[in-house]
Amino acid sequence: MTDADPLLPAKHKRRLRYRGTHPRRFEEKYKELNPEKYPETVQKVISSGKTPAGSHRPILLAEILEVLAPKPGEIAVDATLGYGGHARELLRTVLPGGKLIAFDSDPVELPKTEARLRAEGVPDDSLIAIHSNFAGMVRHLAARRIAGVDLVLADLGCSSMQLDNPGRGFSFKKEGPLDLRMNPQKGRSAADLLSGLNAEQLATLLRANADEPQADVIALKIFEAQQTRPIESTLALAKTVRSALAPRDRESTDESVRRVFQALRVAVNEEFTALETFLRFLPGCLNSGARVAILTFHSGEDRRVKKAFQEGERDGTYSSVAQEVVRPGPEEVRSNPRASSAKLRWAIKS
Repeated sequence: MTDADPLLPAKHKRRLRYRGTHPRRFEEKYKELNPEKYPETVQKVISSGKTPAGSHRPILLAEILEVLAPKPGEIAVDATLGYGGHARELLRTVLPGGKLIAFDSDPVELPKTEARLRAEGVPDDSLIAIHSNFAGMVRHLAARRIAGVDLVLADLGCSSMQLDNPGRGFSFKKEGPLDLRMNPQKGRSAADLLSGLNAEQLATLLRANADEPQADVIALKIFEAQQTRPIESTLALAKTVRSALAPRDRESTDESVRRVFQALRVAVNEEFTALETFLRFLPGCLNSGARVAILTFHSGEDRRVKKAFQEGERDGTYSSVAQEVVRPGPEEVRSNPRASSAKLRWAIKS
């Protein structure tokens, strides 16, 4: 067998075959799996007020850049890299001479995003991508002998790529395994977690992690359903929650379903514990005058960030902090409905 002649054009690779005129299964949706190859389709979807499947749109980008005020030569941290929308702009503004240290616990999406950023010509030593939850930031910075950084961004939202892929189990609108782990190689799935909770424990979890007003009713229904057959899929859980709330209208029941999924995701990924650890060690990672911006998407996160920043201002750790949250404007929410619940808080190191 001889090697291919490098002077000949590469052989065209056929797309995965699928039934009908449009792909239905996520793994067949070639545009969603490679949105950067189809800019016209992406722009058409964005113009309709939606987020293109398989990608993610950075939220409050202009406001974050104003708060962080990145400058050439500075060291920036993106504590939750995701699709890299915020990271791309941070890199653009700290170069030349600066660098971005990016964390992400998702082993599926991290290498994809790193490859996209490097394909844009980012110098090798200007981007450090680390597969880790941001709670380990202080340890990773110390291991690389980085004494302090100049700006930190943490976007605590779930990435659209995770929501859009049914195999990850984040969405209640599509059939998939009830997983919800940011790192599917670590810890217990949401299905495993549910199997070990009684109704009282589950109700407590729904209130603590998502402020669900119908926690007792929903928890009891889920627990009873589990006694007959374990709930192991996203649609099975969504159906069980809706049945607990019948005959309420679909919109209100969907909000409860969303909160149930949120509560389980927070628990499975130990998100509050990770956030508290991050906030506790954050000041020790910052240079004097460093800026911090944190995007939250529900009250449990926002309360923790607000409290940590206010305590830091009182004890002199921070010279100033946001007195009010910054929210997306009507135009951004219309263009990107997933931004509707976002809240931005900031702080400046003394």
